[in-house]
Amino acid sequence: MTVDTLGRWARAEWGALYRAVRRAVVERRWRAAPMTVGAVCLTGITQVVQNRSWGYRIVQDLGAVRAEDPLWLALLRTPLSLFVPALDLPVWGALAQVLIAFGIAEMCLGWWRTLVIAYVATLAGTLYARVAIGPDSPFGLPASDALVVDTGPSAAVVGLAVFLGRRYGAYVTAGVVIAAMVAEVALKPNLAGKEHLAAVAAVLVLCAVSTVRQRRSRARAGSTSGAPPIQS
Repeated sequence: MTVDTLGRWARAEWGALYRAVRRAVVERRWRAAPMTVGAVCLTGITQVVQNRSWGYRIVQDLGAVRAEDPLWLALLRTPLSLFVPALDLPVWGALAQVLIAFGIAEMCLGWWRTLVIAYVATLAGTLYARVAIGPDSPFGLPASDALVVDTGPSAAVVGLAVFLGRRYGAYVTAGVVIAAMVAEVALKPNLAGKEHLAAVAAVLVLCAVSTVRQRRSRARAGSTSGAPPIQS
């Protein structure tokens, strides 16, 4: 593949996404992604607090989700759980994920759509764990997974990447993300990997709903523009 060919492919794959991000930066500059800045700060704060002897229990009570928890409690904790880094992973990874994925999504979609997609993806993983664990489950997750603390932004990041790829025509990128999640589960089956696939499935449903709404909006706009003028 020549440099020119690679350049044309990159423009076709990421051109629309790049233009959306560039427009947001040019028009709003440092105000382009305030929610993302807040999310990065919140993630850093929860990391500092949960690594203190006095703060670990506070973060667990407010943002740690387990499949064994009552559903109402899991639903209350899920929003904050997005911004609680996993203790066994380097925090810079979570910070980078939030900064890049949330930042691009906020500049392209707006802060509230970004949060909705992130929450739906995370909630899909959380609910999947509740129905997939146990000897009677057809999904075959061990009962011990019910005790696993389920936090971090990874499911939200995966969901945002797939949604952005679908919305802005970066289909190869979205496909690579999905293939990577499938490979993760195939090579190392675990709760986190399967929750990522649940997040992908939920976001694909959102993509389908968004596509249907856009088509209906265009159809209504077309019928309105084509209507005969009203006679006075």
